[in-house]
Amino acid sequence: MRRSLIAAALLLPGAHAFAQAQGEPAVRAPITLDEMVVTATGRPQPRSSLAGTVQIIDQDTIRRSTAQNMTDLLAENAVGFFSEWTPGQTSINIRGGATDGQGRDFRSQVLVLVNGRRAGTANLSKLSPSEVERIEIVRGPASVVYGSQAIGGVINLIMRDGRSSPGGFAELGVGSWGLAEGRARYGMSFDNTNAPAPANGEVNIRAGDAYIGFSGGRRDSYRAGDSGRTLQGTEWNRVGGSAAVGVETPIGRIGTSVRSDGTYNTGFLGSGWNTTNHEDRTNASADLFLDGATADGRFSWNTQAYAVRDIDDLRWRSPIMRSAAGLPVPGTDSDANRRVLDIFGTRLQPSMRLWQGADLLVGLDLERSVLRSTRNRVSLPGGPAGQVAPMDNNQTDINTGLYAELSQTLFEDRVTLRSGIRQTWGNTAFDPTPNLPLQRTGSADYNATTWSTGASYRPVPSVALRANASTGFRAPTATELAADFTALGGGRTFGNAGLKPETNLQYEVGAAYFRPGFRADLALFQNTISDRIVTRLRPNDSTTSDYANNGGDVVVRGLELQLQGDIARALGITRFDWRATANASWNFDMRDNGASATANTRNVERMYRYQAGLGTTVSQPRWDVTLQGILRGPVYYNTEENLLIPQGEPSREYVHRKGAFWVFNLRGSFQPLPERAPNVRIYGAINNLLDKNYHPLFIATASTPFIGDARFAQGGAGNSAPGREFIGGVRFTF
Repeated sequence: MRRSLIAAALLLPGAHAFAQAQGEPAVRAPITLDEMVVTATGRPQPRSSLAGTVQIIDQDTIRRSTAQNMTDLLAENAVGFFSEWTPGQTSINIRGGATDGQGRDFRSQVLVLVNGRRAGTANLSKLSPSEVERIEIVRGPASVVYGSQAIGGVINLIMRDGRSSPGGFAELGVGSWGLAEGRARYGMSFDNTNAPAPANGEVNIRAGDAYIGFSGGRRDSYRAGDSGRTLQGTEWNRVGGSAAVGVETPIGRIGTSVRSDGTYNTGFLGSGWNTTNHEDRTNASADLFLDGATADGRFSWNTQAYAVRDIDDLRWRSPIMRSAAGLPVPGTDSDANRRVLDIFGTRLQPSMRLWQGADLLVGLDLERSVLRSTRNRVSLPGGPAGQVAPMDNNQTDINTGLYAELSQTLFEDRVTLRSGIRQTWGNTAFDPTPNLPLQRTGSADYNATTWSTGASYRPVPSVALRANASTGFRAPTATELAADFTALGGGRTFGNAGLKPETNLQYEVGAAYFRPGFRADLALFQNTISDRIVTRLRPNDSTTSDYANNGGDVVVRGLELQLQGDIARALGITRFDWRATANASWNFDMRDNGASATANTRNVERMYRYQAGLGTTVSQPRWDVTLQGILRGPVYYNTEENLLIPQGEPSREYVHRKGAFWVFNLRGSFQPLPERAPNVRIYGAINNLLDKNYHPLFIATASTPFIGDARFAQGGAGNSAPGREFIGGVRFTF
């Protein structure tokens, strides 16, 4: 406790960058209030004019991090609760909105975007930060602009291109447990604005840019903290890349981009501590876009067409299953489930200035998604007979969204009023699914009206106040409407054709304060999520469940804080740079009114009571050192692990409370030869500096005594996050 308090006091100003971690010129972006953000309204807007809270993870923050996947990066910045099931799988919770533990996109209440359109996955662990230039997080519902799933928030990954990442960069790194990583990229741009006018029939390309990047890495199974044992089945391999081209023409910027990212042959211990499960999880996409505006700026347009393919190839096994009587029985030697999601969509977003200070955005979204799954199960002698349906029904979803948002500035732009409304129409088809002989095929229509309204006010130049109310929804999936599937451990779940969409209503007030070298943002919110789609066990049968709308709401009330400070400037220090940031939240009320009457708590599960990402950086042009603290607060969870009774839990339905703890990371870089090799920089990091043995979610960590039931352990003995990890490498810019 004393060590934690000392560290918290040292880190309280927050965690900010060694800006030159990759050898770029020693230029720092100033801390400003009115940086432009695009995700909240679907178009560039000053941050101070927004009615809701937006959290930004900028290029400097991404550049200094040694996070090996997107989950680790977002957890460092206290974006929300991240379960981190495995190196390739994560679930999320932001303001009570959660994603599915298996990363199913359709079942998510937090919407993940890539360049402003649906990513096709809510599993951020399969995505790498390597090609991401900036991340914007809308905290709270954003269904007016983005439609279904935007209940708890929106995470928008904005990819690099030739404009944001000019020049060349290469990096090689190695580390603990056989870690080896490499990445390279090159961006360029050109400007023809002063070239002679084109001849008749020629296209006037005013300017352009191009970008290409690749990344890859691998790591063996890691060791748990506190000198714990090696957790077999936690290895991973990662490969990704992207390319983008854009040109400026008289009608605007026309561009295209392609990308692919994913993990391969990644271990998956899961809740069964299984050391032999492996997965390939990939996400690839292609985009075509046109952005333009008239010379006077009165009219502008944004058009985006996209195609996404998301694949989860799950090669699992469960040699031992739990019977209805709770006894171990022979299971499967192989249980392979392949899930392929194809998305084709178009977004049209024209906007216009109606009169002085009034801007109208209208939008039309058209999207078609096709989900196809196969499953092949090989049973052990005495195990379950025959094949079973995949974990997801085959599905075709077609939806149309029509929306509008009007903003009006008043009193010399000190007041901004915003209101928006969206109507979504959709159809979900239950397509024929393998090994589902009693399937009810057909389709179900859905529609939802969502709205938002709010205002921001700047009484003085250094203060911005805001308030808003907004709604969101999530449509039922074909699996939830017409399921009949058997889980890996043998449990069976049935669908419900009468399901209603999940909905939510949020109220928020906030304030931001800015002065040179300092920015603070505070938000107070209440988010109510209704008609949640859950599974309910059938009476007297612990192996059979049904999907149902939960009649009890989830109500979350909380405070969120963002701080950035230039400490050196505030203290008049000129010999070195000293900056800090902090991101923190406190959910002082997080009630699940639909919890079972026999539950021992009504706190929302898989959600932190409080959390923080704090740190501080000291740097000069040749070197930098960053100390970062991550506070993982109390979390509640009715675990799927098979724990000993009463050593591990008093009953199978017991909701555990995991206590709070800190994890610390130390990172730095150094330019050894500033005159002979100015573009070469070496770096190093120690993650989990104090070698903490922890896991954000699971109860049975890899420690002694093991509180899991060894009869169902599937070869493992607990789940822990990586212990103390050493990383080092070299970066080149050109």
